[in-house]
Amino acid sequence: MKRISLFLLLLAQTIIHSQNEQPQGDWPNLKKYAEANKAIATKQPGSKRVILMGDSITEFWQPSYPNFYTDNGFINRGISGQTTPQMLLRFRTDVINLKPDAVVILAGINDIAENTGPITLEETLGNIISMVELAKANTIKVILCSVLPANTFWWNDKIKPADKVIALNKMIKAYADKNKITYIDYYSPTVNAEKGLDKKWGDDGVHPNAIGYKLMEPLLVKATLEALKKK
Repeated sequence: MKRISLFLLLLAQTIIHSQNEQPQGDWPNLKKYAEANKAIATKQPGSKRVILMGDSITEFWQPSYPNFYTDNGFINRGISGQTTPQMLLRFRTDVINLKPDAVVILAGINDIAENTGPITLEETLGNIISMVELAKANTIKVILCSVLPANTFWWNDKIKPADKVIALNKMIKAYADKNKITYIDYYSPTVNAEKGLDKKWGDDGVHPNAIGYKLMEPLLVKATLEALKKK
């Protein structure tokens, strides 16, 4: 019998809890951050506000690397298991209404995993573009991220994601380059020879571990500073 690491056990428990806490009838989980949003409704004058919109890779940055959000002044609006259509539906509530200076969008891996049903890469990109357009219409700077590598999903082993991840990343980068949007490449420094997430950076093949998040942090901080300087 294979031994399951404590990290994987805790990660699985956290994912299951996060997915089960979604209120019935609240498909995009608008209520998850409702109270937290009220608490920061008033922005401090002169401060810079950066929101991270995403799925479990965004949400789990905090438990995996507890000081990340407080040290960098970022706001966590990730929800485990979410797909881009769910994020798009809550984008106004969890991003626009908080009047951030910038938003970091890391999304797409759960679309490939078909967490909310089959969806094409073009439709995934379209949802990401819609979030970008909403942000721009509200004078919010945008940072787009590559999807991290994955060549298997432990919760859906029928799907082989490696090549779809590569294709989606090419589409996101091409859109970012064409529209002069800051882009973060998390894929290149974390991929292994099998087009998956190197075990050094992530234990379960999908989510970064604490070391992986520390690798990602300076890339994110640098990109955010660059985006905030753009006119």
